[in-house]
Amino acid sequence: MPILVILIVLSFSFYIFYKVKFFRSKQPAERQWISAKSRTALGAFVAFFGLNQLFLYDTTASLIIGILFILVGGLSIWGGIKAYKFHIPHAVKEAEEARKN
Repeated sequence: MPILVILIVLSFSFYIFYKVKFFRSKQPAERQWISAKSRTALGAFVAFFGLNQLFLYDTTASLIIGILFILVGGLSIWGGIKAYKFHIPHAVKEAEEARKN
């Protein structure tokens, strides 16, 4: 499935992008916000990789590993979205305070 390969590469690229952005950021709330976005991108990478495993191989081991990757990736996406929603108001407040100074 070429669409899954594109999604895997795209989500991994977003993860790398957000990690670089994380290390360049100086504000603590903004760093947490960017970290939540990178956690979501990494979760998508793992979930898409697990989904790809289900289509590539027809063994019981790959089925179990694929389902496990999908679960771990889904939980990481869910945790990243929750962290994103929590940290976004703090990052906005921090950016407004930095703009005033």
